[in-house]
Amino acid sequence: MPDPTAPTPMMAQYLALKEEAGDCLLFYRMGDFFELFFEDARVASGVLDIALTARGEHAGEKIPMCGVPVHSATAYLQRLIKAGHRVAIAEQTESPEAARKARGSKALVNRAIVRFVTAGTLTEEALLDSRAANWCVAVGEAAGGVAIAAADVSTGRFEVIACSPQALGAELARLAAAEVIAGEGGDVPATVWRPREDFDSGRGEERLKRLYGVATLDGFGQFDRAMLAAAGGLVAYLDHNGKGSLPFLRAPVIRRSAETMAIDAATRDSLELTCTQAGTRKGSLLDAVDRTVTGAGARLLAADLGAPLMERGAIEVRLALVAAFHDDPDARARLRERLRALPDIGRAIGRLAAGRGSPRDLGQLRDGLDGAWLLAEQLSTVRTLSPVRAEPVEARAEREALGARPSTGSGRTGEGGDLLSQLTPKLRGHGELIDLLKRALVPAPPIETSDGGYIAEGYDAALDDLRDAGSGGRRAIAALEARYRTEAGINALKIRHNNVLGYHVEVPAKNADVLMKPDSGFTHRQTMAGAVRFNAPELHEVASRVTQAGAHAVAAEAAHLEDLVAAALAQAEPIAATADALARLDVAAGLAERAAEGGWARPSLVEHPCFEIVGGRHPVVEAAVAKSGERFVANDCALSEGSRLWLVTGPNMGGKSTFLRQNALIAVLAQAGSYVPAASATLGLVDRLFSRVGASDNLARGRSTFMVEMVETAAILAQATLNSFVILDEVGRGTSTYDGLAIAWAVVEAIHEDNRCRCLFATHYHELTRLAERCDALSLHHVRAREWKGELVLLHEVAEGPADRSYGLAVARLAGMPPATVARAKAVLAKLEAGRAKTGGLAAGLDDLPLFAAAAAVIEEARDPLREAVEGLDVDTLSPREALDQLYRLKALVREG
Repeated sequence: MPDPTAPTPMMAQYLALKEEAGDCLLFYRMGDFFELFFEDARVASGVLDIALTARGEHAGEKIPMCGVPVHSATAYLQRLIKAGHRVAIAEQTESPEAARKARGSKALVNRAIVRFVTAGTLTEEALLDSRAANWCVAVGEAAGGVAIAAADVSTGRFEVIACSPQALGAELARLAAAEVIAGEGGDVPATVWRPREDFDSGRGEERLKRLYGVATLDGFGQFDRAMLAAAGGLVAYLDHNGKGSLPFLRAPVIRRSAETMAIDAATRDSLELTCTQAGTRKGSLLDAVDRTVTGAGARLLAADLGAPLMERGAIEVRLALVAAFHDDPDARARLRERLRALPDIGRAIGRLAAGRGSPRDLGQLRDGLDGAWLLAEQLSTVRTLSPVRAEPVEARAEREALGARPSTGSGRTGEGGDLLSQLTPKLRGHGELIDLLKRALVPAPPIETSDGGYIAEGYDAALDDLRDAGSGGRRAIAALEARYRTEAGINALKIRHNNVLGYHVEVPAKNADVLMKPDSGFTHRQTMAGAVRFNAPELHEVASRVTQAGAHAVAAEAAHLEDLVAAALAQAEPIAATADALARLDVAAGLAERAAEGGWARPSLVEHPCFEIVGGRHPVVEAAVAKSGERFVANDCALSEGSRLWLVTGPNMGGKSTFLRQNALIAVLAQAGSYVPAASATLGLVDRLFSRVGASDNLARGRSTFMVEMVETAAILAQATLNSFVILDEVGRGTSTYDGLAIAWAVVEAIHEDNRCRCLFATHYHELTRLAERCDALSLHHVRAREWKGELVLLHEVAEGPADRSYGLAVARLAGMPPATVARAKAVLAKLEAGRAKTGGLAAGLDDLPLFAAAAAVIEEARDPLREAVEGLDVDTLSPREALDQLYRLKALVREG
């Protein structure tokens, strides 16, 4: 007797697939729906806001259930992935008819997981941001070393990055990966844990050899054991997610963290390079700079800003290309117009390689490669646009001695290279494929393939014959419909088609009796509320010819599609190189456009650690100020060996933080290969950039705001070198006055004496200005402010020397603090300053301060007789004699005060 508690065959199949899916939500295909059961259904219904129902029983309990239509599953997947979930897709691997034929009328359709959909392995256009890369990252460890393997499977980009354990966090922050994979038990901030054996370096080496069909990896560069572990772990994860079908991965590019400016996670967050601290692109440096017209260009620009270069020659060739388009507006406009019309061929080839492509992707390759060819022809006539900037002979000799070399895929070239002339050949070379796709495809191929219609007429004579047969049959059906109407005398008679009945005759219910007669030649099939459907032998014969021809035509088109995809994939690497070249041109033209519209200057790079900016501006703040119709106040900055540490004082809201950040951003832009928002800029390369600006906590790790500040400051003191650039704002303000002052004092001394880096240090501790007497390279500066008619005027100008005072009470009044509170603060300040003047200690005047004085007494205590006397004068009515008397009176009040 069967066990009543045992699961049904379908539920047993589901449970087995769910075990394989692990922590992923399981989309279980049932007809035209993907169904979810049990806890998966509860989670999905909440995220997707769809009804949670129940079906049957399992273990005596109703089974929670919800589902989404297969045809619109992508939109639901997008919401689930965005909510942080991973999804396993279980498809029917045979048709119900095949199951019944093989195993009987009640046979269960076989199903299998065909793919895992995760945030880092997306290729679908609808699931991706066209202007942002989508990195999937694996971290490998071996022999005490650590490395990162990173792939954007939507384009095939594959990098292996060697870094120190200390630099791991900075590299992960730069990539901002959608998923981070690591071996179980590791100490890595991973989002997905995989078996440790996947990260075995020996297995990793074998996986890479099989993937690229090589006997040795030496052709790609020198891999250490950690790099092999990371790359092997990543390939294993992608293979697992694709169920044995790997996405397109280009030849791996080996990078070293020392090749780019080191920027830790805290600094990236503080400077808001590619997104704001709120997680939005709008308001970031990238948003303020981006004038690209293609998705690939936007992705490359984000990568450039996230990883400024450390090789001067590589930066110069990028700058030369920007200069070429900056100096020729007409050429720039033509280039941008043509680029704007091109599809994203990098992601199109990625979808085709992943087996998720469509005829439209082939059409995008055709149009994109053809457009690239025409663009190459256009650029070949403007070679004078790409001069390589002249430089000192000694600098050139030094770089040649260092052996500057090109690096694939990043737009970097060795000295002496003209980047435009190197990019142009990559836009050509696809003539045969372009010609094939032009002949084979209709002008606007569809996404869906089930109905055919994407292979062009004239490409295949046999296919054309099948289509003609189908068309002839459809004409015959139309003629048959007209004849049936006449013979039956029913003008409303129609021949229709659906997937259940095929072709059939349909008449209104009131006319059905005519066709119901035994001698009518029609056979009743279906009765509905307002219509009745019939078959007819002649219709069946004609419909069979139409259906058979249509099916053969669709099959023939599918075979052609397979061949066309294979032809495109055979050129995947060159196509990806073309996509890279187009992106680099878009970035250069976009930066030239931004520089032209903002009056930006080409930076001059030198070998010694200086930082000389004339008329520098903050690009994000300037854009925000411009919207309100105001003008941003530009400021100079000159850091050199004799003045490498600036101590900047002045009021809050006066512009200290903006000044600090804008100079850090100028360094990022310059080494990314961009013009900078300044009248002129001369700087030595920055190897490490640090920003300790603003207040934040990390309660999840048990760190208060002050603790976070101290941790970040400690990291700066431990890592900053002679060639680093540091901005520090209000160090020590999170603790007691004396503790904070002592810490700030010691930090200034350490940076001056030990790190000896270029540094901008903003503070309210005016006592620190005394350090200028003993620190030779410390220079005092302040942001200017004035009080006018009792109101604080912030000038946002940086001037030499210390600020005369902090203007804290004036800023409090500006912020809307109640007058009584401001008056009380003024009285307290007067007592404190009086105590300090008498004894040298701030607390000396506190004994005289009543803590709970009435508000009226507070205001009375804070009266200013001199101010009241001046405000009471009516100067327009005073005679000369009266004016003189008033002056004597005011002088007496001063003496009394």
